[in-house]
This record gives sequence, C-alpha cells and structure tokens, in this order.
Amino acid sequence: MAKYRIALIEHVKPVEPGTGVVIRLGMAQTLAWASTYYLPAMLAAPMARDLGVSTPTVFAAFSAALIVSALLGPGAGRLIDRYGGRPVLSIISIVFALGLASLALAQGPIGLFAAWLIIGVGMGSGLYEAGFSTLVALYGNRSRGAITGITLIAGFASTVGWPLSTFMEIHIGWRGACLVWAALHLTLGLGLNLSLPKLPANSATQAPEPQTDLPAPDADNGSHRRWASFVLAFVFAATWFISTSMAAHLPQLLQAGGTSLATAVLVGTLIGPAQVAARLLEFGLLRKIHPLLSARLAAALHPIGALIFGVIGAPAAAAFGVLHGAGNGILTIAKGTLPLVIFGPQGYGHRQGMLMVPARIAQALAPWLFGICLNAYGIQALWLSATIGLAATLMLMTLSATAIKHE
Repeated sequence: MAKYRIALIEHVKPVEPGTGVVIRLGMAQTLAWASTYYLPAMLAAPMARDLGVSTPTVFAAFSAALIVSALLGPGAGRLIDRYGGRPVLSIISIVFALGLASLALAQGPIGLFAAWLIIGVGMGSGLYEAGFSTLVALYGNRSRGAITGITLIAGFASTVGWPLSTFMEIHIGWRGACLVWAALHLTLGLGLNLSLPKLPANSATQAPEPQTDLPAPDADNGSHRRWASFVLAFVFAATWFISTSMAAHLPQLLQAGGTSLATAVLVGTLIGPAQVAARLLEFGLLRKIHPLLSARLAAALHPIGALIFGVIGAPAAAAFGVLHGAGNGILTIAKGTLPLVIFGPQGYGHRQGMLMVPARIAQALAPWLFGICLNAYGIQALWLSATIGLAATLMLMTLSATAIKHE
C-alpha cells in the first residue's frame, strides 16, 4: 500500500504559488508588522506619558512580547505544518485585535505588560516565519519566489505603519490608534487570512518523501543536519541582532561617527528602499543562484559597510546605510529559503520556529545591549556589529551548496 501511495504522490501535478495568494498574504503581513513590531517607535512616548511610566518601560514590555514570540514560534510552526496557515493566521488576527484593544484600555504598567504579552502571542504565530511556513505547507520546494514576494510587499510595513500611527496619534490619540489597528485586524487582516487556500490533503509537508537518488540518512548526514541547524540558528540570531540594533540606534550611531542629525535621518530613509531593491534583485538576478550564496553575500554587506564608514567617516554614511539595508533585505528572505533548501519542506514550520528562537531572544536584547556599547564606546560600537556580521558570514562558508538538497 505504501508503494502505491508513493507512486500516486510522484504523479500529482505540482501546485505553483499563485500571485493572488502572495499578494493577500503579503498584505496581511504588512498589517501584522505595521501594527506590532513598528508600533512602539511612534507610540511609545505618548503611551509612557499617559500611563505614568518611562519610555524604556514601554520598550521593556515590547521586549517581553518578543521573548513570548520566541517561545511560541516552534509550536505555531508545528500547527501550520499540520493544519496549514489559513486557520492559524485567522485565529492570530483575532489575537492581534485582542492585544491591541487591551493596550488601548491599559491604565498602568500591569495593563501595559499584559497587553504586550498578548501581542507577543500573535507575533510568535503571525509574522514572517508563519507566513513562510504557510507558503511551504501549500507549495513545498516551489516556495522560494513566493517567499520573496511577501517580503517585497511587507517590506513597506514601516513605510505604511509609521506615518499612519503618527497621523492617528495626532488626531485620535495613541489609544484610538491602537483601536483602529485592532479593527483592521478584525476586518482586513481576518478577511485576507480566511481567503488563503486550505492545506491540500496530499501536502508536501505531510506526505512521505518520494524515492530519489539522494543517499539514505546515515550518521554523517545526521551530523551535517545538526551542524546546519546550529549554523542557521547562529546566523539568524546574529543578523537579527544587527538589524534590530541598527533600527534602534542608527541615527545616534551615525552622529557618533561625525554626521549631522539631518544626514543621519536621511541615511535612515535610505534603508527601506535599499531593502526593497535588494529583494527585487533576489527575485530577479539572484534567483538563478543558490540561496546559500546570496545569503553569504548579504551577510557580508554590513561588515563591508561598517569598514567603509569606519575608514572614510561621515562622507561614507550613505554607503553604509545602503549596504546595511540591502544585506538585511536579502537576509530576511534567506531566513525563509535556507531552511527549505537545506532540510526540505517536511516539518518546515516547526523547524523554522526552532531556528528562530535564538533570533527572537537576540532581537529582544539587541537595543539594550548595543545601546550600552554605544553609550560607552561611541562609534567604536560599530565594530561589535561588524564582527558579529563577519562571524555570520564565516559560519555560512562552512555550509556547502553542493552537499545539501537543492530545490
């Protein structure tokens, strides 16, 4: 019976990712990121004033949400592997709405932390990792282009979220802004996630692997997979530490390197377009090469930019910003494609969640740790992020593109 089942699976026509699915999932991801990860940057100060706490306390609550998201990520991925993204992401739309509404109703630090912990549940089950897992559950090894597609769309989350949150805070206050974001999750977000396809009965993540000419698992193969898991977990943690540190402290860092405030702000505006441009490059030219090779290139861009800025100084600030943004843009895609191309689609969601646990913890700690270094050492703190980026690049060099499973 197993033989006939495998034969049937081998003759099932592959389902290709649909543009409509990518657009809907990308829009839902844009809403999720804009209303959670990018929320404190615009609303932390008015929240703190109204609740009678310090602004760092608001960011501490946000960090607690990131820790919760790290702990829940593997379980959420396992659910998506089993049931698909449609039911999980639909429920998470409701969780996001509940958390944001609770935040709007908070009256003190207890309510603040409680609300962010609820939002953290949603972040652990409803951001990029969940989106990537949804695509892999539906399309298996054919998901690389679709993963790039949703990062292209959701790459504009800050572009949409920051101005919209600011506009709402000015006109209806931060509580009103949170309530509007909650309403959008219950309407737009829920509708988009409910429109996603159901998980096919013969999903690639659930069906047995067809017979191939790949070697059977042995001790060496198991050792390689364990090492690959360690490398990816380290690389994702390192690159998220860098990304979050720069997001929190880039203007101050550039000014410590001799730029004016106006120049620092201008450089900050270049990062978003650089990320999107790099993702377009990944979708086009770099799509022809192995994801591991593009990930190596991307990981090296922050250290290269830091070296240029460190040597030349303020005139090279824009080059640093563009290189950092481009590397970060491609690495966001690599977080989805590398686990797929190395380990295959089976159990992708759970494995993705496990690989991202260190990254979420690093993300939660990055603003605090890098801020301490920046305050103590000024521009020299840049060598910390550059060294971490170089270590990630070297770790990726230990993986062989020819020794792992290709798409």
